Amino acid sequence: QEVTVEVLDRLEHLALVDFRDAEGVERLQKAIQFADQLHEVNTDGVEPMDSVLEDRCLYLREDDVTEGNCTKELLKNAREKVEEYFVAPPGNIPLPKLEERETFLQGS
Repeated sequence: QEVTVEVLDRLEHLALVDFRDAEGVERLQKAIQFADQLHEVNTDGVEPMDSVLEDRCLYLREDDVTEGNCTKELLKNAREKVEEYFVAPPGNIPLPKLEERETFLQGS
């Protein structure tokens, strides 16, 4: 299956992964080929499941708040933060423009 610039752009933004070089695009294409094998599985007559635990009762606990007001203490664990928010993933790289990515796809 062909990986288009639009697909690459969407995946990079969803996964926060950079497929900027030919190796990254090749790895993505191999992953898509591997996942395409699922289309060969015959699922006729198989009802979709709501959960992998649908034959068991899922017990929920009461949501009792026992602590709070610890924002400053929690933010001490952040490698990078903006105002009162964690920045994730740390060291995120800027993604190239669509035009720049076309050259990587043409070479693969």
